[in-house]
Amino acid sequence: MVLFSSCIKDQLRVVDENYWLSKERGSVVYTSSYYPYFVLDTYNGYAIIRGWNGYKPYTGDILYGNFSNYGTRNFYNRSEGSVFSGEVVEYWLTYDEAQSALNYYCR
Repeated sequence: MVLFSSCIKDQLRVVDENYWLSKERGSVVYTSSYYPYFVLDTYNGYAIIRGWNGYKPYTGDILYGNFSNYGTRNFYNRSEGSVFSGEVVEYWLTYDEAQSALNYYCR
């Protein structure tokens, strides 16, 4: 009889909160179960983020990152203690502009 066994060590991702807390803060005010987009309320206005790999935060989650430029980057969800990837598709929007943009992206 031959017996093979292996051991897998769980990798623990250590989050440097000091780094993330120095970034912009946003509160999730809208998320959808059908579309990959969610809306953040930030100091500079509303931002629309497209989550990657099916990631969607919950309404009320607190996120940190760079929400004031277009592009793909990592963000920190402090409510969950996790880092995720996403894309800023709109930023510095008023409430009405955010609603219009969300209607455009979630047709």
